[in-house]
Amino acid sequence: MNLNQRELRVLGCLIEKSMTTPDYYPMTINALQTACNQKSNRDPVVDYAEDEVVRAIDELRSKGLARTVHGKGDRALKYRHVVAETLEVSPPQAALLAVMMLRGPQTLGELRSRTGRYTEFPDLDAIAAELQTLATAEEPLAEMLPRRPGEKEPRYRHLLSGEEPVAMAVDEMIEEAAVDRVAVLEGELAELRERVARMERELGLDP
Repeated sequence: MNLNQRELRVLGCLIEKSMTTPDYYPMTINALQTACNQKSNRDPVVDYAEDEVVRAIDELRSKGLARTVHGKGDRALKYRHVVAETLEVSPPQAALLAVMMLRGPQTLGELRSRTGRYTEFPDLDAIAAELQTLATAEEPLAEMLPRRPGEKEPRYRHLLSGEEPVAMAVDEMIEEAAVDRVAVLEGELAELRERVARMERELGLDP
């Protein structure tokens, strides 16, 4: 799959809105343009013209990732994604792909936080398992990036824009993901300890 940035933004918006605002889905071109250009939950922020969104949705339709919806009484054409059928992914996997399409590479903790509006992952292990499934598919759809100097946690990215996967062994991916989860849990434990210590001081229990 080789999608350009406009196609990624439109597809990500279709997936996002199908899960977060289903009452307003499928979407018109005007609604898609607004979703693409919104300033929250987007990186980078863009300013697409209507004709750019139209070209992007036409390309997605030609690639089997979107379809036109002819609803009874609709005055304007609406569009929906067909990612589940075309890419053979589950709703949780589609949610992860959408967040990466809309906001770029992210850590496990960031992905869990930012997919909260889409679906619920019980823990970081559940996200890591879904990402591993995407990474080990016959045509990989996501991968873990090697840590850059100064980074504490590895980041994950989608592979829908034609990038070559970084060569990493599966056991290395699992080890890196485990380190990531431990780092997040250690941070949460430190924060919890600080809260308990603060409560003890407020209650006069501080020795």
